Amino acid sequence: MEDNRDYFMDNYKALLIVLVVISHFLELNNKNNLFLYLLKWFIVCFHMPAFIFVSGYFSKKELSIEKLIKKLFIPYLVYEIIYYFFYTFILHRTTKLYLLKPKFSLWYLLALFVWRLITPYFKKIPHYMIVSVSLGLLIGISDMQDNFLSIPRILYFYPFFLLGTITQQVDIKKLLSKIKIKKIIPVFLIVLLISFVICPYSNKIFYGRYNYESLHQTDIEGMFVRLLCYAIGFLMIIIMMFFVKKDKTSYSYIGQRTMPVYIFHGLTYCFFKYNTTILQMVNTPIESMLLILFCLLLVKLYSSKIFFNITNYISNIHLPIFSHQR
Repeated sequence: MEDNRDYFMDNYKALLIVLVVISHFLELNNKNNLFLYLLKWFIVCFHMPAFIFVSGYFSKKELSIEKLIKKLFIPYLVYEIIYYFFYTFILHRTTKLYLLKPKFSLWYLLALFVWRLITPYFKKIPHYMIVSVSLGLLIGISDMQDNFLSIPRILYFYPFFLLGTITQQVDIKKLLSKIKIKKIIPVFLIVLLISFVICPYSNKIFYGRYNYESLHQTDIEGMFVRLLCYAIGFLMIIIMMFFVKKDKTSYSYIGQRTMPVYIFHGLTYCFFKYNTTILQMVNTPIESMLLILFCLLLVKLYSSKIFFNITNYISNIHLPIFSHQR
């Protein structure tokens, strides 16, 4: 029944998808002023870890390989084809159908497929959370191409997905009831913002796709910084929960329709990135606010029924190969 919905998580997902969109649209202008710079750092340090945590939270039920292929892998292939035609005929950019190298944000669909596929088996490993973090640290040493099957990102973000799968609603309620945590949040956020200003590294340290060498770090330095990124990500997942409403709101439905927003905002962003210079020119306070407003309008547009129906249809494409299987 609708009354049994977890509106808290719907609201959390709505907040996170808004931040995902804003983060992408800040990619070309975040160095234009201090506000955009801090906003980009702030969002990047936790928005994907939190989004992936929530995905894990809603992935406790094991699905068969057939359902995973239908719900995630087939849509991944379909959206790759859509992006290929968009790049080729709308953006007029030279590209190929790199199914092994996901375009833009489509790596997330591939990652979800892999995470949901391996998690039931991975959890049988002793101390699997520690193992997952260790893999996330060690992949940074590899010289593997950062976009090949999105393996670096799949391994880096996996601990957040795992955490979501073992987190129960009662755990979150207990956490949010602790008054002491609320008192230290302002201090932590201030320290965090100050650290972003003086940080000697690029905010790409939070992306998970780049190895330590490309970030101009030694292996030991890179693993230490990445471990710090993990700590910040885990803490921010908790902290941002305190800013989310628990009851149904006018935007709760957006949390139920994050997929169309995630998929289609990328097409809009790529159009502005490659066909115009508008995003690079955003600088003044008014322009910065207009950009954020534009991102909110995009979320509103792509969470509408028509786009939700499109993604829902693609994730339920009939596969004859599975038609005789239950």
